[in-house]
Amino acid sequence: MRNLVRASSVIAVLIAALAIGSPKAHLPEHYEIATLSGGCFWGLQESLRHLPGVLKTTVGYTGGTTPNPTYEMVGTGKTGHAEAVQVIFDPAKLSYEDLLSHFFQGHNPTSPRDPDSYARAPYRSAIFYYSEEQRRIAERVKEKVSQSRKWPNPVVTEITPATPFYPAEAWHQDYLEKTSRAHTCHAGWN
Repeated sequence: MRNLVRASSVIAVLIAALAIGSPKAHLPEHYEIATLSGGCFWGLQESLRHLPGVLKTTVGYTGGTTPNPTYEMVGTGKTGHAEAVQVIFDPAKLSYEDLLSHFFQGHNPTSPRDPDSYARAPYRSAIFYYSEEQRRIAERVKEKVSQSRKWPNPVVTEITPATPFYPAEAWHQDYLEKTSRAHTCHAGWN
């Protein structure tokens, strides 16, 4: 029973941290956060949430300029936000590098962000880092993926400092799990 109470307390802290938009300051010290964008956030969330070491995933919007964006606003491409997944994980069970390697396997990181194409902006490939160490790891993993020649075009994943993360509307959270959809939509712009 004590473990159950402790686990619920940790989850409550994590949920509160995500809702505030600056979760790093509110995480227990041994957990880390990652924010990733790679196509539709429903499928990306589904592919990440089951990894051993992932404690919580939340879909939302980041990387733009409009405060408190809605799904409809982000869909226009005019806010600059990307559909993203914020992941809280235990680095003792899942390294940031392994998380990023999985991220790169689950979407097409070669679709350029065309500033004239509003439709693509929300679905761009991006890693939003929270520390210099995360930035270095992201650059290393991106280079490794580029050198693998898995993709015929260059890897164009943005690696940029984390900006405010706005959780998406409740109906988007765990969408594929709630709707029992067999498909995943995180392949981006293949």
